[in-house]
Amino acid sequence: MKTIHDYNFKGKKALVRVDFNVPLNSDLQITDDSRIRAAIPTIRQVLAGGGSPILMSHLGRPKKGPEEASSLKHIRGRVEELLGAPVKFAADCIGTIAREAVDNLQPGEALLLENLRFHPEEEKGDENFARELASLGDLWINDAFGTAHRAHASTAVIARFFPDDKLFGYLMNAEIESVDKVMLHPDRPFTAIMGGSKVSSKIDIIMNLLDKVDNLILGGGMVYTFMKARGGHVGDSICENDKLDLALQIINAAKEKGVNLVISTQTVAADSFSNEANTRVVDPMNIPDGWTGMDIGQLTRDAFAKVIETSKTILWNGPVGVFEFPNFAAGTRAVADAIVKATGRGAFSLIGGGDSVAAINQFGLADKVSYVSTGGGALLEYIEGKELPGIAAIRD
Repeated sequence: MKTIHDYNFKGKKALVRVDFNVPLNSDLQITDDSRIRAAIPTIRQVLAGGGSPILMSHLGRPKKGPEEASSLKHIRGRVEELLGAPVKFAADCIGTIAREAVDNLQPGEALLLENLRFHPEEEKGDENFARELASLGDLWINDAFGTAHRAHASTAVIARFFPDDKLFGYLMNAEIESVDKVMLHPDRPFTAIMGGSKVSSKIDIIMNLLDKVDNLILGGGMVYTFMKARGGHVGDSICENDKLDLALQIINAAKEKGVNLVISTQTVAADSFSNEANTRVVDPMNIPDGWTGMDIGQLTRDAFAKVIETSKTILWNGPVGVFEFPNFAAGTRAVADAIVKATGRGAFSLIGGGDSVAAINQFGLADKVSYVSTGGGALLEYIEGKELPGIAAIRD
């Protein structure tokens, strides 16, 4: 399979599926351009090789055709600024408008097509729509890991029209290599930290990890389901009462597989879901009525850190407290600091999932861990062991 390193781009027009689904504020200004930054190396490689990149992406979730707030024209200027090269814009991604824009594209210029999801055929994986997109380029590069779990026209189906000219971009390569390093070739001890509010949303990941990790740290709202399953009283904390048996199954599976399951022994509880709430440190097995578990206590922070800092491979998905509130961010910060320490000692650390990435960025520590994934749902499905259409389309 050809790679982006050795492909001859000279005179070629390269269709590049990027993930420019960036957040915009009410003034339609970008509030986080990290996804654009992540795609820049691939776009530059095409330009440096004498090719012309044609950028395809979605933005937002338009349901009834074109929407002003979801137009990619709002981000064109930022792409051009980060790329340091001209970026033209086509007001559609197929048809006469797109064709004329491609025909007029000169070497050294990039072209940004309008939002793919303005056409419902994109999400349906329509083959004719994929054929129309394919007709605009000489090759296809998939550099959108964040959409790799979707079998959409531009992320998977389009590969059929480029049997010998389909490549992973730099970002896709880095994502795949990082996850494979953790899931297939981890140095030991391997520790996974799973947070978030619901055990039901992480069950497939947890069960897959139990066959791979040495230590599994559980934090966040999901732990109160485990506490109640073990006979605890969790007050007003979030709890999935229909998943108590599932929590016990996980506890028993960890024992059977010899996995060190690490769960909170001290909780910071609040009398309301607010940063200004009254707080008290309690046993998570005995939280008073009217009180909600919001963060891990100091004893738990120390216990988590001890395990993390002696690990050689670390996977972190999900905060261990309501880190969005400054008064309940200490636990998640302690986990991040421990990961940074372990990374500094030679461990490989992978941070993935929207809230974990938000936390590591909020703490200003993203450059002190090994890799921060751009894929939310795609990363989780890959960790679950599922085959992602956007990856399979190229490997096949």
